[in-house]
Amino acid sequence: MYSESDIDAAVAGGILGPDQAAAFRGFVAAGRPISAVDEEHFRLLTGFNDIFVGLAALILLVAVAWIGQYVPPQIGGDGPSPFLGLFVAVTAWGLAEFFTLKRRMALPSIILTLAFLTGIFVFAAVTIVIAVGESYMESPREVFMVLSASAAITAGAAWLHWRRFKVPITIAAGAAAAVALVIGLVATPMVRSGERLTDAEVDSVHFILEVTALVLGLLTFLFATWWDASDRRRQTRRSDVAFWLHLLAAPLIVHPVFWLLGLTEGGASIGSAIAVVLLYVVMAVLALAIDRRAILVSALAYVLWAINMLFRESGAVELSVALTALVIGSALLLLSAFWPNARRGVVAPLPEGLQARLPLLDRPATRIVPA
Repeated sequence: MYSESDIDAAVAGGILGPDQAAAFRGFVAAGRPISAVDEEHFRLLTGFNDIFVGLAALILLVAVAWIGQYVPPQIGGDGPSPFLGLFVAVTAWGLAEFFTLKRRMALPSIILTLAFLTGIFVFAAVTIVIAVGESYMESPREVFMVLSASAAITAGAAWLHWRRFKVPITIAAGAAAAVALVIGLVATPMVRSGERLTDAEVDSVHFILEVTALVLGLLTFLFATWWDASDRRRQTRRSDVAFWLHLLAAPLIVHPVFWLLGLTEGGASIGSAIAVVLLYVVMAVLALAIDRRAILVSALAYVLWAINMLFRESGAVELSVALTALVIGSALLLLSAFWPNARRGVVAPLPEGLQARLPLLDRPATRIVPA
């Protein structure tokens, strides 16, 4: 059996031409009853060996992290050591040289990318704390400053990793580091060193950070749609990059919106619950337009809560959970079953200029060379 990565490698090695690879994939897809527009492709597995190698890599990374933890210096004498993160980062990069560059394995590449960037972040944060002194970390202000510096270093490391390995999730991970950097920079001047904030100040800081997260989520969403617009047929690596960016943008947008509605504080009303359901419908229309389901998944917990509240208020207390699951499960399954038709109904009335930036309504079930 030949995997997608084998075909990509054959194209890269000159064994097959791009047109031949596309024709082969089209021939295989022609025998499938489901159209490509009914799916949301992204590379996660090329075979069971991905799972095998991924588990082995995780075991090795845990081992080197454990060893690095006992290499001095350490915070407080028995706290984290910078070598914990350094050993993980170096090991992940070294493994990626073979399993990502040579073998082109999807799941291990994702694991190794996240391990590398996590290791860099831990190494940077612990090194900064040890360098400036542990007493420096006595207030939230200093914590946010260390967070910002560590996030900036991690974002730079993500850029270097992308230049070397081109793993799609790297862009989203780097964007997440950039989000952490901005949030840290926004929060730092709002807290005072060595002083405890009042409840009103805490609420003010919380509000500003939620609004900041919302703005950053919208910017990440626009960045993701830019990647999508550059690959409207979803045949290259750029589509995978967009997938992970949408997965990052969705919670950054959804959580602040529902926090502003009071859902996360337990003080929501029936009006808020109705607003959540209506907002979820709007998000479903947006998901159909851009052909991405990540937004619907990210908001699922909130809409479940909202519909459950509506059932409770209508008197169905004992069956509220079951009825909520029945309504949401049925709606999502119906939407999935008729996704192409529903998407056509949403996209067709839009202006041609906007349609030209959205994924094609009809596209072949092929994936060509990564780009």
